[in-house]
Amino acid sequence: MSVGIVACGAIATHISSIVNKHDLDVTLYPLPPLLHNSPKLIAGEVDRLLDEISSLHQERAVAYADCGTYGALDEVLLRHGVKRLRGDHCYDIFAGQAEIQAIMADNPGTYFLTDFLVRSFQRSVIVELGLDKHPDLRDDYFKNYSQMIWLAQNPNEELHALAQHAADLIGLELEVRNVGEAGLERELLTLLNR
Repeated sequence: MSVGIVACGAIATHISSIVNKHDLDVTLYPLPPLLHNSPKLIAGEVDRLLDEISSLHQERAVAYADCGTYGALDEVLLRHGVKRLRGDHCYDIFAGQAEIQAIMADNPGTYFLTDFLVRSFQRSVIVELGLDKHPDLRDDYFKNYSQMIWLAQNPNEELHALAQHAADLIGLELEVRNVGEAGLERELLTLLNR
């Protein structure tokens, strides 16, 4: 029986790529990425899905960091005897926790993007915050941010244009750091004891 991984939908494509690269016997169960806009719901949804797949797999794992659950996700995982990816959020996973801490120590007003957020910025940020209907709220939402860093996994010209557009929409300078998928690959293989 394969390992069942409950995954954040924002990183599921990257995980699938890594699973294929290493020919792992893994079945992914992605949850909607927009759960990140309501992190208090993540633990409950992970709990529900872990219950749902419990009879289908000898092993289960969770491809989420804490993601703003403030420990609620870890409580669920403890009850299920399941592990998750290390870190506070996917930025730690992609770039490394020490790198993110250094960036935040240098500039706590940093807004991070991943490839997923670049692609979905209009929907997951602009629409979800209501800025499509009330653009005048932009400065209220983003006044404490001073820079935007795109932690690029698979950069290309189209994504770069979208990242620049996202930065322009909220009035921030864009910096691109090519981090690739190596951090996620390392964390996923550690999670699966490979």
